Amino acid sequence: MGGIFGVCSKNECTMDLFFGTDYHSHLGTRRGGMAVFDGHHFNRAIHNIENSPFRTKFESDIPDMKGCVGVGCISDSDPQPIVLHSKIGSLAIVTVGRINNKKEIVEQLIDEANEHFLEMSGGRINDTELVASLICRKDNIADGIAYAQSKIEGSMTMLVCADNGIYAARDKLGRTPLSIGKKDDGYCISFESFAYINLGYKTCRELGPNEVVFVTADKITDVFKPGKEMRMCSFLWTYYGFPTSNYEGMNVEEMRYRCGSSLADQGKANGTDDNIDYVAGVPDSGTAHAIGYANKSGIPFARPLIKYTPTWPRSFMPQNQDIRNLIARMKLVPINSLIENKKLIFIEDSIVRGTQMRGVTDFLYECGAKELHIRSACPPILYGCKYLNFSRSTSENDLISRQAMNQIDGEESAKHIEEYTDCKSKRYKDMVDIIREKLNLTTLDYHSLDGLLGSIGIEKCKLCTYCWNGKE
Repeated sequence: MGGIFGVCSKNECTMDLFFGTDYHSHLGTRRGGMAVFDGHHFNRAIHNIENSPFRTKFESDIPDMKGCVGVGCISDSDPQPIVLHSKIGSLAIVTVGRINNKKEIVEQLIDEANEHFLEMSGGRINDTELVASLICRKDNIADGIAYAQSKIEGSMTMLVCADNGIYAARDKLGRTPLSIGKKDDGYCISFESFAYINLGYKTCRELGPNEVVFVTADKITDVFKPGKEMRMCSFLWTYYGFPTSNYEGMNVEEMRYRCGSSLADQGKANGTDDNIDYVAGVPDSGTAHAIGYANKSGIPFARPLIKYTPTWPRSFMPQNQDIRNLIARMKLVPINSLIENKKLIFIEDSIVRGTQMRGVTDFLYECGAKELHIRSACPPILYGCKYLNFSRSTSENDLISRQAMNQIDGEESAKHIEEYTDCKSKRYKDMVDIIREKLNLTTLDYHSLDGLLGSIGIEKCKLCTYCWNGKE
């Protein structure tokens, strides 16, 4: 996915920008970047963070980055920030999102504006560079942002550092969050609301869908009012979001407690929780769900697997799937006395392709587990995300749910997709049973969609459910 952070201060802003950006490291695994404006030009640094954390890569850059305004990002894909000089001035831009009609936009810009773009490895064009080109088609940044949002199919939240301030723009349907924090000497703008707490900022505003504001050290100026329609990503609460963050007034950690509690109600209704020794979470995002499950069910909570965070944080996850699977196992250290001859319920935030989940279950059986019961905090994922790159899969057939569907109905499976989203249908139950067998589990249960959305606690019409039912 990725995360963005910006600072407008009456004083030197680089350290706030450094730490605020670093607090988004859980959202991306490939690159980090910062750009600071010193009143004359931008000083920018971008580093690969696949094999070492953000802090260690940027500490040496800090002394050379001076200024009162700046933006930073953690990126799961393209290098950012983009810095350029154009007819509407110098600017630095960072983005979070996805452009689904990139080819059409590129062709239009080349044909109409004689634009040219730098190709990255694999012939790809940097999404943020493309957004910057769209903005520069207009006579000012505000109109350029509106134009870019109107042309982009997908989702795009951005910070544009220019005019001695920052234009903050949330994507059209508010799929990703954007909060503003305030302290005595200025403001910050952040994807994660917790990222500025320890820097002394307090939340003063959360942008609405498609809203644009211009932030300086002295004030926030409204540029475009928020839209009324919202489709916020539900996975922010279930998986991506850091526990201390709040989105639309709902805390991530508390949502996961409610989610686990709802799952426990399902387990009781299904009669699958008898004689269980412990409830545990697959670290880290499954842990809070497991606490909620244990509290509601009365089954003791335990931590049979401990994540070794000193050298294996999420930022160290490479792109190669085989190495990712190896590292996923290396990160988890077992407590054998809590596993051997035990009947265990493990809560996972989601099951996408199932490769890492199968690795975890095989590992637990090797450690002597007697029974393994997996509970997924969300329903089966039937569609690849086309808004925020939640899944790394290049094909929906990589999803373990789709593989199970194909095993049942072959090439005809897509015709029965509605039944596969209905947790009461025979096809749904057959699909889940095939997944259970693939993962070598005693039992498997997925959270119902109604249970998940109810756990989030905001209006269901404001939440995106595309990954589960294909409805935008």
